[in-house]
Amino acid sequence: MDAGMNRLNRARHLRIRIVSGAAVALALLAVACASENLRDELAAPPPDNSPAAVKRGEYLFDAANCVSCHTDKKHGGARLAGGRGLETPFGTFYSRNITPDPEHGIGAWSDQDFVRALRDGISPTGAHYFPAFPFPSFTLMTTRDMLDIKAYLFTQAPSAQADRPHDVPFPFNMRLTMVPWRALNFEPGPFVPDPARDAEWNRGAYLVNAVAHCGECHTPRDWLGALEQDRRFAGARLYGGTDLIALNITPDAKDGIGKWSAQDIAFLLKSGFKQNGEAVNPTMGEVVDATTKLTDADRLAIAKYLKTVPPQSGDGR
Repeated sequence: MDAGMNRLNRARHLRIRIVSGAAVALALLAVACASENLRDELAAPPPDNSPAAVKRGEYLFDAANCVSCHTDKKHGGARLAGGRGLETPFGTFYSRNITPDPEHGIGAWSDQDFVRALRDGISPTGAHYFPAFPFPSFTLMTTRDMLDIKAYLFTQAPSAQADRPHDVPFPFNMRLTMVPWRALNFEPGPFVPDPARDAEWNRGAYLVNAVAHCGECHTPRDWLGALEQDRRFAGARLYGGTDLIALNITPDAKDGIGKWSAQDIAFLLKSGFKQNGEAVNPTMGEVVDATTKLTDADRLAIAKYLKTVPPQSGDGR
């Protein structure tokens, strides 16, 4: 009797170990597959400088509104040669030259250099970029999209304009300060689609959070200059000696765009006019210069995604 029970217990324990081992093996396999997929995404795709890649890159370049930040139009600067100032509580940061000039631009950058800049916020020399360059959003882009943008940039006219040094006082000018900042506030991408959502929603989420980096202006920042993720899209004051506000673009009925339809939002992105006929402010007008180049489908995807984000009170003031 005891011997039989012992055999039964041993058999039961063996089955448990087999089932547990299988579960662990399946979990490890799932992790390995996920890791392999991530490695495949982060690895540089085969070089592609074809006309199709350049065309895709131009579309993404426009969606990201790169020309606005990287061209000092106010002072007659060359297109994409940098030098536009971005005023912040920490000082003024100046955009860099992103033309294919090999000395002053990015003409000597490899594909890996370009991806590392956007994915990790690290320059080809290993220096940390400051978050005035929105790498915390660009990190979510796919590697293929990053390299398509690079393919487009390398077809543009080179400019030998040297980068202007940032006008930022100590200690905020120290790039080593970015090490703890990144540990607290930066999580590298890429964007992972939500399988519970449809393709249109995921496209909108990707455009809003990665390519168009809407949260960089429409989300308030903390005392370290990091986005307050629990107040995402709740609106924020724009620096630069103005009283301009990047509006609350959450679906809050009182302070946000909760009373707007998706079509109202898409119309603003195409025309620059709100549903009440009021024109957007000049800063948002620069964004509309970019979003007007998007397809109707992409503008609507952006609108439908924004209608689903958590509502936030407040107008950004």
